[in-house]
Amino acid sequence: MALSCGGLVAALPLLPRRLTATRAAAGAEPPGSVVRVPWALRLRLQRGAQRRRRGQGEAAARPGKLLLRSRRPELSQPRWQTVGRWERPQLVSAGWKHRKACGDYFQLEPSREAAPALQSPPPDAGQGPSFAEMGLQPALLAGLEGLSIGRPTAVQRLAIPALRRGRSALCAAETGSGKTLAYLLPLLDGLLCRPEGPPAEAAGPASPRGLVVLPSRELAAQVGAVAAALCRPAGLQVRGLTGGGAAGGLRRQLRAPPPGAAVLLGTPGALREALRRRFLALGRLRWVVLDEADALMDDSFTEPLEEILAHAPLAAGAPGPAGPGEARTQVVVVGATFPSGLSQTLGKFTDVGRFVTLTTQSLHRLPSHVQQKFVRLKGRDKLPELLQLLKERPASGGAVLIFCNNASTVNWLGYILDDHKIKHLRLQGQMSAAARAGIFASFQKGDVSVLVCTDLASRGLDTSSVQLVVNYDFPDTLQDYLHRVGRVGRVGSKVPGAVVSFVTHRWDVDLVRKIETAARKRTGLPGMDSSINKPPSKGG
Repeated sequence: MALSCGGLVAALPLLPRRLTATRAAAGAEPPGSVVRVPWALRLRLQRGAQRRRRGQGEAAARPGKLLLRSRRPELSQPRWQTVGRWERPQLVSAGWKHRKACGDYFQLEPSREAAPALQSPPPDAGQGPSFAEMGLQPALLAGLEGLSIGRPTAVQRLAIPALRRGRSALCAAETGSGKTLAYLLPLLDGLLCRPEGPPAEAAGPASPRGLVVLPSRELAAQVGAVAAALCRPAGLQVRGLTGGGAAGGLRRQLRAPPPGAAVLLGTPGALREALRRRFLALGRLRWVVLDEADALMDDSFTEPLEEILAHAPLAAGAPGPAGPGEARTQVVVVGATFPSGLSQTLGKFTDVGRFVTLTTQSLHRLPSHVQQKFVRLKGRDKLPELLQLLKERPASGGAVLIFCNNASTVNWLGYILDDHKIKHLRLQGQMSAAARAGIFASFQKGDVSVLVCTDLASRGLDTSSVQLVVNYDFPDTLQDYLHRVGRVGRVGSKVPGAVVSFVTHRWDVDLVRKIETAARKRTGLPGMDSSINKPPSKGG
């Protein structure tokens, strides 16, 4: 039924007021397309904007030194800001897998001036503040004075009393904290407390009383120099054994005058070859040290290491060096990181359950006194960035370590530096023994200030003169990153130094995110505690 004109006017007030107002505002035009935002999403966006404004207001209201400095200021984190254990912080590297992230960077600022290892012990710790109060022999104290070392570090205050009691131990501490002296001093002290006459080695095999197994000839030479300086006032002889030559070379090293070396330092391959040829006997061993344990557990060293341990009197129930009534040989495993299969390997030869674990508070943590910068780059941009770093660095800026992941990159980068007239040295594992001899010693002396190397130079070597580390290739694991960073800011370094890392691949970003999260939360790096605190699973 059609409505009359009067009825239409009467029905108009019944229309919804909102529709009438809308049409009136639009001039009676039909409405266009309308985008409606869900109410829950609108609230979430509003809350996020409020949090960002509140965070910017706090940062502006409470200025201070930064813990993490970002190219984007809103992602920087001041020192006063605390990130909870279960909180997910907003990361600078969150979007670094996208190609548009190239050129972004962030920097971890140092929060202290000195290395954590040099911190003074707490008053109630009950540990002697000096080497003399630890009861070391006077001859060793004289050797320390010759090395200009007067104050023990944190790991030394922890390890020396425990090892002097004859306990086998796992000693874990951050890189550059003085672990070499932490095990050499108490073990040499034990040899001096129980002197023995030198064996007749004119025709028989060498029979040392102490053995240190190290992964590289460079590290063996470095530790050997420290051990010789400590033993010289006491009259103990130290001998080094490295391979890379003919079998006659091993015999000459072991029988070099003066005879009767009490301490032997060597690499796994050379020690195994000397045992097989009966140039060496381990029946008189008082102690054995496995230094840089994670490197010794590499596949290339596992078999030689197991053969060496099989020749030593380590097994449960085995007689000691002086007969059945004496304690077994003391075993000390040292490192900044421990591999998961370490307990299984040692368990074949000794009772791992009798070991005491010695760890420092800064273990597996990023060094808080070293500046660390992460730069997201394309692969083709790494070389120009490196050349700019080297050319802008002042002549008095200290030595530089450039890490690559393989030997071919070391050689290629060396040719490029030659073209740019940058004097440098190269060190990688594929070099012959003759070529490697003296390279690191020349770098330590300061003859050349730039060393291009693989991870061969990241384990244990003393690099007190280094002030800049460049990760040209980002390391494959977090353990490798900790070892590389540990080349600067060491005990004895004049300045803390800095680290610059080039982040290129998507898998590099995964590691950078873990590092950034640990830095923001002030926690240790993930995935490196289980191998020390508990044995690996049987299914592993």
